[in-house]
Amino acid sequence: MALEVRSHKGRGQNVRFASVALDISTRALEGTFDYAIPEAIEGQVTVGVTVLVPFSHRSAVGYVMATSDEPPKDVAPSRLLAVVQVLAPAAFGPHSAAVARWIAHEYACPLADAVRLFLAPGQKVRVTRESSDAPWELVAEKAAPADARWVSLAPGAQGFEPIRNASRQREVLEALSAGAMRLAELSATIPGASTAVNALAKRGVVTVETRRQIRGGEKTTLSSAHAPRPERLTQGQLAAVAAIDEARSRAAGDVVLVDGVTGSGKTEVYLEAIERTLVSGKGALVLVPEISLTAQTVGRFRSRFGDDVAVLHSRLSTGERFDQWDLVRQGAVHVVVGARSALFAPLANVGLIIIDEEHESSYKQDSSPRYHAREVAARMAQEWGCALVLGSATPSLESLRRCEVGSWRGARWTRVEMSERPGGAVLPKVSIVDMASQFRGGSRSVFSEPLRRALGGVAERREKAVLLLNRRGFANFLMCRECGCVPECPHCSTALTYHERTHALVCHTCGRSWPVRAYPDPSTRCPNCGSRYLGAYGVGTQRVEDELSMLLPKDVEVIRMDADTTRAKGAHQRLLEQFDAAECAVLVGTQMIAKGLDFPEVTLVGVINADTMLKLPDFRAAERTYDLLEQVAGRAGRGGRPGEVIVQTYWATHPAMQAVLAHRRDVFLAPELAERKEASYPPFSRLANVLVWGKNARAVGDASANMAAALREKVAGLPGWEVLGPADCVKARVKDRTRRHVMVKAPLDADLGGVVSECAAGIGRGMGINMALDIDAYDLM
Repeated sequence: MALEVRSHKGRGQNVRFASVALDISTRALEGTFDYAIPEAIEGQVTVGVTVLVPFSHRSAVGYVMATSDEPPKDVAPSRLLAVVQVLAPAAFGPHSAAVARWIAHEYACPLADAVRLFLAPGQKVRVTRESSDAPWELVAEKAAPADARWVSLAPGAQGFEPIRNASRQREVLEALSAGAMRLAELSATIPGASTAVNALAKRGVVTVETRRQIRGGEKTTLSSAHAPRPERLTQGQLAAVAAIDEARSRAAGDVVLVDGVTGSGKTEVYLEAIERTLVSGKGALVLVPEISLTAQTVGRFRSRFGDDVAVLHSRLSTGERFDQWDLVRQGAVHVVVGARSALFAPLANVGLIIIDEEHESSYKQDSSPRYHAREVAARMAQEWGCALVLGSATPSLESLRRCEVGSWRGARWTRVEMSERPGGAVLPKVSIVDMASQFRGGSRSVFSEPLRRALGGVAERREKAVLLLNRRGFANFLMCRECGCVPECPHCSTALTYHERTHALVCHTCGRSWPVRAYPDPSTRCPNCGSRYLGAYGVGTQRVEDELSMLLPKDVEVIRMDADTTRAKGAHQRLLEQFDAAECAVLVGTQMIAKGLDFPEVTLVGVINADTMLKLPDFRAAERTYDLLEQVAGRAGRGGRPGEVIVQTYWATHPAMQAVLAHRRDVFLAPELAERKEASYPPFSRLANVLVWGKNARAVGDASANMAAALREKVAGLPGWEVLGPADCVKARVKDRTRRHVMVKAPLDADLGGVVSECAAGIGRGMGINMALDIDAYDLM
């Protein structure tokens, strides 16, 4: 739309115009606004630059989404306001601008939220200036390029001899004789080196120069990160590479689903496909679901492509992310590896996008814009004319369905099966242990008898094992033995988790914690009946770690990997390197250890409690359980020795358990798809979740009811649409806020985002009431 305010006299006839998205997050300002580009900055204003513009009697930050020589049709050019200043260089191009517009509409979010995905790490909306006549500067979060001072010997060093008492100068010259060094490194090893360098520089003996310092390029010692190139590919790998080549040559946004069993060599397919993409002069984006996978993945990619790889993920500092991002923008690297946000790296001339473990729910963003990386990548592939590769041993039901149909939103979807492991390795033997029968037999241990024997065998043979428990802490909860009361967080409708090491009850929703002696009073009594008999129930990773230490010999390392032990920067990589270097070890962890990790020495995988997610009130609960079990089972037997998997469960007859037992996906898939189709759930429909929350319970109820009524009125009579609710969320209270939600089912070809966004904009909400529109929702809790 055009922003008409006042006339600008004296403007030339060859004025160019910019379409600007204002960084003001409100649904009331949809779309872009038109501004004139002054001649003084005409060469600087291109698509993707951040600009300062006048808006409603104040200055605002905006992003140029398009430029044109043609004036807007709804207002005279002389009445347009002009762009004031360019604040930051281009962070994206026209194709990315088009994708940002699509994200804003598809996921019912403000355009500014979608554009921010493509901006430089650390860039803030605020601007500042030192004085009234100084130019405005965009605020950044320690994200400027970092420079380092390097010292090297100059031609004048030949024959130079420091005076007798200049010992520091002698030490500096001796250190530099092996090559140039950073001044910071010299100062760290030689006290007073900076003074000595300055004196030598004045005499022309050394040269000091400033070089760009690149942060975030850490190395790893993981052995699997340096796997050699195989002598030949398997038939499945060759078929996958051929399908990817065909998709790239069509340049139409085609999608190839690499459906390969665990350990079938999908990473080698990615490497081969990227190699061919680079030869063609194009770049590649590679996404992995877990930060714990980036060390191994980046190591594998750097062993093949050297320094032509940038890594982007949230555990890097802002400065490190900026350096890696800037390398991509400058065209210095052509392969980007990282978590979900790496999809928006400013890589020019993209020829291939790869999403590994594409079934993972971590590819769904849980804050605005609530996009799914798979869907955005598919849109990008069409926009850029490149190929999209999805890889998984347990593909999502949505991807399988699209491959069965053969197309989705104008793109061709192809499935390639890889059913064999290279080198003669076989899938591990799986055993299902019914824990109910173990309990009836008198066992009260965390470990069933079969798992205890298997762990003992691993210790005897000096091998390695992985134990999965999708719960951190010592026990799931405390419960009163007199009345059955379970202490809950006073701010959330969540049972508190007992952490034995710190003797604390922790809310894993809001993060608050209470010492056990202080909850609910100094005598640690039941908050309901006052009984002092509170027992710990359930099993957590801390308890498994403790019991393993008592069960196994002292020379077997026990390494715990969960959200508590991986908070520090670099902790994921450090723990994995410790496990890799150990002669005999057991890795205990949560979901983060279940996929992608490749340790050939692992011969045993144990699942302590396979039912953790199975009974959650979520239609994807069975799918997530099957995916997790099949993925973690695939960690065993990836080397020359056969693997064994022991799954402990109280629901041994469930199709997900039986499918993992037989390594047959159809055992789970057939009943699951039948239930989904009957209930009209994805992949046979689209699903939106409208979440309303606030401190005033009545106001939350009114807002959710108004939203449900507006949706029902909007879709009345339309086939395939259904509105459910409003109802309390499973987590009905979080951080003292009441939470209610409305769910919407829609046909696959429906404009779900547009409908939900229009209804949200049309209702009144009142002060303190928040609303989140989650299109293609994954979290229904």
